Amino acid sequence: MRRLLADREFGFYFAARQCTVAAFAIESAAIFWQVYVLRHSAFDLGLIGLLLFVPALTLALPAGYVADRFDRKTVSAIGSVAEMLGLVLFVVLALLHTRAIAAYFSAVVLIGIAHTAGVAAKRSLLADIVRPGIFVRATALSQSTYQVIVVLAPALAGLLISANIVFAFALAALLYGAGALSFALLHPNAPQHTERPTWRSSLEGIRYIWRQKVVLGAISLDLFAVLFGGAAALLPIYATQILHVGPIGFGALRAASGVGAAVVAAGIAGRPLRNRLGMLLYWCVAGFGVATIVFGVSKLFWLSLLALAIAGGFDMVSMVIRNVVVQLGTPGEMRGRVTSVENVFIEASNELGAFESGTVAAWLGAEASVVLGGVGTLVVIALWAWWFPHLRRFDAPSA
Repeated sequence: MRRLLADREFGFYFAARQCTVAAFAIESAAIFWQVYVLRHSAFDLGLIGLLLFVPALTLALPAGYVADRFDRKTVSAIGSVAEMLGLVLFVVLALLHTRAIAAYFSAVVLIGIAHTAGVAAKRSLLADIVRPGIFVRATALSQSTYQVIVVLAPALAGLLISANIVFAFALAALLYGAGALSFALLHPNAPQHTERPTWRSSLEGIRYIWRQKVVLGAISLDLFAVLFGGAAALLPIYATQILHVGPIGFGALRAASGVGAAVVAAGIAGRPLRNRLGMLLYWCVAGFGVATIVFGVSKLFWLSLLALAIAGGFDMVSMVIRNVVVQLGTPGEMRGRVTSVENVFIEASNELGAFESGTVAAWLGAEASVVLGGVGTLVVIALWAWWFPHLRRFDAPSA
């Protein structure tokens, strides 16, 4: 770990990633809270997810091509600056005490566009910086620190929201600016390509994933499992109407999954996963679904925190395994395009999952939405174990 952190390139990447992660965590908590308190509508929470997903779907292929065709550190820096500007718009809206929901939804779309524009480049950078033999350890170290920030940032967001939500939006904007600067200072060993931009080239990421059934199985499993099992979008409802813990408790709920994930990621960083990773992936996603069901029925704050922490731990293991499958199983010259397609699956699971949860909650209530989602995750596990037998037999590459 010390050697990794002492490396100049990994150090700047590490700083950039953690700044943008903190910004995103604070931004997400503040946006969901701000939108919910305007009209106390579960469907509004779902719409946030839909509005973030549409740019991810429509811009994913060109964003992936840009990540392969141009300097990834520059694309990452520009994307972070654009997200910073989106947060500045939220600061202005909050300072003006705007209550028009359309104005906030417009700002959400702008942030979604900015995020999609840079995310493929950001997620492809690490493999350009570290050797394949230490990629798992570098990923786990980055993810363990990431999860510490994911724990602290939402808790900090809750405190800032309880004081003045403008502070939360402003801090997130500053962190995106710091991340952009760190990306700009990188000098990765990224290959330079001379091919002309074509639609066929952009579609190659889809073709590659379709041919590689292990990769397809890993990212589609994440898509459908988290699509049904996500409860994060409904946390404002749980904090205010079910658990009655207010904005500070809301911040704790947002942080809880990060606590479990951080503990697990730290363990993986010290002792990387080696054997029967495919089966481990299936078991961890199943655990995520069970923990989601427990959270859905809980009326106790401590039990809700524990369920979310356990779900976060299981999700961390599956995230590391999926990252190994996709990043090390993809040629470097195609990694941006493949990552951009993977990002559609990830964004679909998170953002469409928020839309699904909010919509079902508007019809049946928040608790029913979460419990049904957890059950749906378990059904997905059974189907994917049958449809993707090669994924069950997947193991990590040797160092």
